[in-house]
Amino acid sequence: MRRTLANAALFQLGWFACVFSTSYPALIGVAVLALLCHFIFIGSWAREGKLVVSVLLAGSALDSFLLQLGVFDFGEERRLLPVWLALMWALLATTLNHCLAWSAKPWWRASLLGAVGGPAAYYAGSQIAGVSLPLGQTFTLGLLAIIWAIALPLLHGFAQLYEQQFRLRQTRR
Repeated sequence: MRRTLANAALFQLGWFACVFSTSYPALIGVAVLALLCHFIFIGSWAREGKLVVSVLLAGSALDSFLLQLGVFDFGEERRLLPVWLALMWALLATTLNHCLAWSAKPWWRASLLGAVGGPAAYYAGSQIAGVSLPLGQTFTLGLLAIIWAIALPLLHGFAQLYEQQFRLRQTRR
């Protein structure tokens, strides 16, 4: 239970460090440190590295696509999302086998959590980081609810697949 709570606390610390890094750039280091602490004290790179990299890449691609569609405005012309937002995807990946593991099965738990928690996190982050939602708050949050209702169960699927692969590699040794 302590590891689960520590995982949740590290994620929250990293999340806040990311969104406040738009005003205090050095806080990116705190988010990176939270990620490193996860691998040192809670998980391991061997077990979760592939998951973290996969979620980082997939989530960054998704948010970059949404940026290109005009869903987000960071106050400057950009083709890719900011580092702090990409780092949030890596931090999210660290929760899938730990503090968010309860939401993996049945799949609808992850879908419901995604539909509610995803837009809430984006809304809160946009308010703190000064990101505007040019398509309107209601439309954007509705779109994000649909995306996250699909995305979180898929991310749990990746987590389960990679965990099975890890266990299979361990039994072969």
